Amino acid sequence: MSKTNMSDSNARKHLDAKHERNREQRIEGIKRWVEYIESEPPETWGPQQNAVVNVQLGAAQSVQTSADHQQHVEDVAAEILEVSDESTADSK
Repeated sequence: MSKTNMSDSNARKHLDAKHERNREQRIEGIKRWVEYIESEPPETWGPQQNAVVNVQLGAAQSVQTSADHQQHVEDVAAEILEVSDESTADSK
């Protein structure tokens, strides 16, 4: 194996390891968020979640994503808001 191939192989392993660490960090973040929303009333976490969704929508709009992708983001945001609204109604 040539030196270049070895470097490419090492670079790929490094990138794979980085992706795995990122994935694990995302999963841990999701677990912390679930614990948080289970321990706090929707009135506390709902506005925070809405703010995140709104920022994501704004970011998608600012990079001029395709209409299909933008619609997908809006659909996911609507689903999140629907679940949030249902949780709020259930807690009353």
